[in-house]
Amino acid sequence: MSDKPNTSGEKLIASNPNAHSNYFIEEVIEAGMVLTGTEIKSLRSQAPNLRDAFVEIRRRGGKSESYEAFLVNTHIGPYSHGNIWNHETKRHRKLLMHAHQLAQLYVSTTQKGLQIIPLRLYFKKGIAKIELGVGKGKKKHDKRDTLKQKDDQRDIDRAMSNQAEGKTRGPNRSRNKGEDYDD
Repeated sequence: MSDKPNTSGEKLIASNPNAHSNYFIEEVIEAGMVLTGTEIKSLRSQAPNLRDAFVEIRRRGGKSESYEAFLVNTHIGPYSHGNIWNHETKRHRKLLMHAHQLAQLYVSTTQKGLQIIPLRLYFKKGIAKIELGVGKGKKKHDKRDTLKQKDDQRDIDRAMSNQAEGKTRGPNRSRNKGEDYDD
C-alpha cells in the first residue's frame, strides 16, 4: 500500500502479484464496482486479497443481448467497526462497464478462450476502481522463459551500470579456462 501523493489522483489499494507471472496480458480495462458502505470503509483501512480472483461474465435474462460482469473470489475483510450488517468477505461483486465493453469481453472469453483477471484495485478521485487484464494463461515453459529473460535483462543492466561506473569484475574474469595464471 502506497501513501505517496499521486498526480493522477489515484491511490493504490491492492495489486495482484501473480497476474503478470501467470498470464500474458493482452488488454487492460478499467471498471467500477458496486460496493456496500462497510466494504468501502474496509478498503480504506485494510488491503483486500486479489490473488485468486477472476471475472465472470453472464448473460442477463431477457430478449436483448446484454451481459453482466462479476468479480469473484476477492476477499475484502470485514470492517472493524461494523455491526451485524457487515458485508460478506467473499461475495460476488458486480462490475460497472459499458455495454459494448461487456459484449467484447463476453466474446473474448467464450470464443477466444481468454481469461479476465484483476490486476490492481485503487481509488480514483475517491471512487473505487479496478483494473482488469484480459489475457491467456502461461504454461510452465512460458513462465521459465519469462524468468530467463528477466534474469538476462538484469545481468545486462548490471553490466552496463558497472561499465558506466568504470568497474570491472576482476582480472580472472577475462581469462580462458585453459590459460596459466603465472604471469
